[in-house]
Amino acid sequence: QVQLVDSGGGSVQTGGSLRLSCSASGYTYTSDCMGWFRQAPGKEREGVAIISHVGGTAYADSVKGRFTVSQDNAKTTIYLQMNSLKPEDTAMYYCAAGPTLRCYSGSWRSGAGFGYWGQGTQVTVSS
Repeated sequence: QVQLVDSGGGSVQTGGSLRLSCSASGYTYTSDCMGWFRQAPGKEREGVAIISHVGGTAYADSVKGRFTVSQDNAKTTIYLQMNSLKPEDTAMYYCAAGPTLRCYSGSWRSGAGFGYWGQGTQVTVSS
């Protein structure tokens, strides 16, 4: 059973930075694709960034150039470096893991097929 623990959220002002972390245990081949999703109050969940086991990445257009997803050498922890934060980035951020093919799917942003989820960490950006 894969378990994900995400952390690093907080409150910052517009233009600030935060770094989220997600530690995975119980790794299996079904968790080769990992990523970050977010959900703001009253809005649907949306994919932010994903990273494959071999380091391939994809981003939502709204965060390109501001957010960077990375992983440690052991491939058990992923990070989301968030720079130039905006109020519209305010949301609960969730780490997720799924099979390799999710990282190559055009529908990854929906979150469908990601079987493992962290508990979430709140990011609040004030203007």
